[in-house]
Amino acid sequence: MESSSSSFSSLRAYLHALAQTPARLARRAGSVSTSYEEMSRVRARSGTEMRKSLRWFDLVGFGIGGMVGAGVFVTTGRSSRLYAGPAIVISYAIAGLCALLSAFCYTEFAVDMPVAGGAFSYLRITFGEFAAFLTGANLVMDYVLSNAAVARGFTAYFGTAIGVSSAKWRLTVPSLPNGFNEIDIVAVAVVLLITLVICYSTRESSVVNLILTALHILFIAFVILVGFWKGNWKNFTEPSNPENASGFFPYGASGVFNGAAMVYLSYIGYDAVSTMAEEVRDPVKDIPVGVSGSVIIVTILYCLMAASMSKLLPYDMIDAEAPFSAAFSGKSDGWGWVSNVIGVGASFGILTSLLVAMLGQARYMCVIGRSSVVPAWFARVHPKTSTPVNASAFLGIFTAGIALFTDLNVLLNLVTIGTLFVFYMVANAVIYRRYVAVGTTNPWPTLSFLCSFSLTSIIFALIWHFAPPGKPKAYMLCACSVIAIAILQVFHCMVPQARKPEFWGVPLMPWIPSISIFLNIFLLGSLDGPSYVRFGFFSALAILVYVFYSVHASYDAEGDGSLSQKNGEVHVEMESKQSDDRSFKV
Repeated sequence: MESSSSSFSSLRAYLHALAQTPARLARRAGSVSTSYEEMSRVRARSGTEMRKSLRWFDLVGFGIGGMVGAGVFVTTGRSSRLYAGPAIVISYAIAGLCALLSAFCYTEFAVDMPVAGGAFSYLRITFGEFAAFLTGANLVMDYVLSNAAVARGFTAYFGTAIGVSSAKWRLTVPSLPNGFNEIDIVAVAVVLLITLVICYSTRESSVVNLILTALHILFIAFVILVGFWKGNWKNFTEPSNPENASGFFPYGASGVFNGAAMVYLSYIGYDAVSTMAEEVRDPVKDIPVGVSGSVIIVTILYCLMAASMSKLLPYDMIDAEAPFSAAFSGKSDGWGWVSNVIGVGASFGILTSLLVAMLGQARYMCVIGRSSVVPAWFARVHPKTSTPVNASAFLGIFTAGIALFTDLNVLLNLVTIGTLFVFYMVANAVIYRRYVAVGTTNPWPTLSFLCSFSLTSIIFALIWHFAPPGKPKAYMLCACSVIAIAILQVFHCMVPQARKPEFWGVPLMPWIPSISIFLNIFLLGSLDGPSYVRFGFFSALAILVYVFYSVHASYDAEGDGSLSQKNGEVHVEMESKQSDDRSFKV
């Protein structure tokens, strides 16, 4: 690798580089890129450009396919039974609003800088190389682990659809420890098949995704119609057991919001659409419609599914693990076959979510390779397929290897915490980029606002989740809300925006990104302790990789001219060249 030859050419050279680690960290960790460099010199490190073949309907298909997986068939029942009751419909609407606000933040960056790096590139041009690497590494690891778990889930759902137990599809090896002793050949085959598809062509991948997504939506529409047809409106207000709480809001407002935090898992996946930005024909028109449109459509589908389930059964009779299939599996009136249909629909959902996630993880890895913090081999785009074949093949084989023998259901919350953390960082980045122009604007008022608003949101979330019910809790929550709104209003009135987006921007700045910050922190507060431990472990591992490899590789790339070092500098070349390209703002 040319960018790392001087530090990694020999053991002596590497030891010399390690001795210079503090100085190199100081130089590279906060080094920011620019939109122009990401679109030109950095992208050129892939060699062949990715083919611009996607339109808005492709992005809508990718967004729907990425979000509507098997998760909705599980989270709906658990959230309704334990938290929201029939008001699960409102929970899905709240979670959809939260997803839409985050989608707005992604869209502003993607329209301004249509590259394949998604959140990694957005944070690299805003907060610097280290913040981008930390989030990018967590994203890739989250994608790989969750994709392996989802692939194994396909075996179970496909077995349900055809009436064959998943145990018959898996080989048990008694000599291996529990959790690692079930060999799943079907999961491996599915991952490798999807890897071949995404390596072959993004256009063909979109066609496959559109077909599978259309079939999946047909199954969802069938479930919705059957639920409304066979259900009873009284189930929206009357439980089966009179001793349980009744009404549309049996657990009150807190139950609705706790339910929203749980069902938000079903929306994760739309962020992968932003990694397709480099392959979109008209980013200014197609990306806003594709990202926001997919979130809105999925929100409507989820609300209808939740309503049909609530009409089908009283909330205290809903199966927390498999609400839809369990509602029909025990039917003696000839409707038991519907559970098999639901298994087929969930199988299609798993395939689409897996396809979109594997497309996204490969593009993240490709752009991370362009930045030289991992070997540039990952950045290569194949001249015939115009896809990042190296990154796709490597991560596909890695995912298949993990899916072969590891049961990763316990790690599914890890992708949630990692993704919510990235959503939180992107919302902060869009505010910082609007109000701070490097070299001309004092960043401290904006940084002070972001830190104080986040701290207030954290205190609110802690009080909401851990304080005992009563008037003191209500008073503390009201006080936090007033303080947060006051901080936001003062910042809005006192600090002017340093730049305005030329083509598409988040409306009502800074209110919408700030609400997104608050909601992501609130949802992070609902996750369990082990998820934070795992997140901390992978973050620490990413930091070690950065310190012992990445910072030296990027330092060498800066030395040979592949990368620039910009800590507080204003580059006139960017502004002069951006005027020639309508994808950039001045």
